[in-house]
Amino acid sequence: MIGFLLLIVLIGLTIGGRQKVTWPERFIKDAVGFVQQIVYRPAGAVAGFFQDIANLKEVYKENEELRKLAAAYARDKVEYNFVKSENERLKEELEFKQHQKEMNDYKYMIAQVISVNNDANNRTININLGSKHGVEKDMAVVTSDGLVGLVKSVSPFTASITPYTELSATTTTFNAISATVMGKESDSFGILSDYNTEQERILMTKIGENDPMAEGDVVITSGLGNIYPRGLRVGEIESLKVGDFGLTYVATVKPFVDLNKLTEVFVVSAPQQQNNEIEETES
Repeated sequence: MIGFLLLIVLIGLTIGGRQKVTWPERFIKDAVGFVQQIVYRPAGAVAGFFQDIANLKEVYKENEELRKLAAAYARDKVEYNFVKSENERLKEELEFKQHQKEMNDYKYMIAQVISVNNDANNRTININLGSKHGVEKDMAVVTSDGLVGLVKSVSPFTASITPYTELSATTTTFNAISATVMGKESDSFGILSDYNTEQERILMTKIGENDPMAEGDVVITSGLGNIYPRGLRVGEIESLKVGDFGLTYVATVKPFVDLNKLTEVFVVSAPQQQNNEIEETES
């Protein structure tokens, strides 16, 4: 092959200066071009193959980076949605707290729910605030939606809450709640005295025959009895019916708070309870 190529070069040098090319020279020239084409194509194919491999590696690296960016974007999007939801929820609770401060001089202590005991005979909700934080027995507990229950026992750093589901007319597990309805505070009155487990509704009794409350009214605590601060939302009246003796009415109240979805709660310290705290501190 080397001798053949040298021959071609020699012929090219001998005929390079002439203008007219004979047919043997043309034949040899075409033959050389044919051989060069056969040699060049595989060489080009091999070079292109290695170039494609290099390009493939670059594409793979770019795809890896794109996958990382996509994963980071998905993670950041979830984190953004979570933070956004947290901000909206906390903003709502803050507005609730401020609104309540404008209505009553109550102190609201926000606490985290740390555990829930769903024992049918002793359902309790445990929070991460206790006596060291100013929590006392019989303080009301709420969320931004409404009433949760009442503090029943306190340790230095935790407290246990008895929820509204423990309302019972036959036991002393939970104190009955004096209540009224929003917008009719001077004319409406009733007692939240029992909880229907099957219907998941609170029963409001002792409603007068001429009481103006109606379905759709919002039930709130009246503040009578010096246990529950007045103005705490409890639920909405779903139905009204005549009581057993025909002299009073009974209302079915749908609670605003879903006890299965609690994360934070507010422990409410009423002015009287705050005064007690000050007196104990001074003594």
